[in-house]
Amino acid sequence: MDVSEPASISSGIAERYATAVFEIARDNDNLGKLESSVDDLGAALDTSEELRDMIGSPVLTREAQGQAITAVAKAVGVSPVMQNVLGLMAEKRRLFVLPHMLAHLDAMIAAHKGEVTAEVTSAQALSAAQSKKLAETLKARFGQDVNIKATVDESLIGGLVVKVGSKMIDTSVRAKLNALQNAMKEVG
Repeated sequence: MDVSEPASISSGIAERYATAVFEIARDNDNLGKLESSVDDLGAALDTSEELRDMIGSPVLTREAQGQAITAVAKAVGVSPVMQNVLGLMAEKRRLFVLPHMLAHLDAMIAAHKGEVTAEVTSAQALSAAQSKKLAETLKARFGQDVNIKATVDESLIGGLVVKVGSKMIDTSVRAKLNALQNAMKEVG
């Protein structure tokens, strides 16, 4: 059995919903509202364990999921198009792909704006000046405006891990120590 198959099916479902929502919003000149809806829903998913449990629950009925996601969407203030799609996803038992759909939408909006997202992990939180300098450096390297999504991982000890698309730049002290340890194993 290929274990990657369910993940690719989920990603395909999410991509189709994302494409439909993006095209509707683009055709109606509502990309700004869609972008804020994606950000707001993403923040709600990040902060609410109950919401994450609800979208993946096989126990809740379609109606209960639909009512719950509609209430969340209205409370968060998402666009009407996004509310309709969330209702449809609940009706079709597809809410479990919501995080993937939001990621696809985020990427599509950024591409439309000529931007790229860099996932930056550092040992300590970056200051505003450091983020700005990093964004300028990455813009020079990739030729596009760069949005930085920063996270902190103290196990890096120092340095950064930067992921832009399929490219990864790892300048962390942890990676250098691991490389040194591997080199020492080869010698001894």
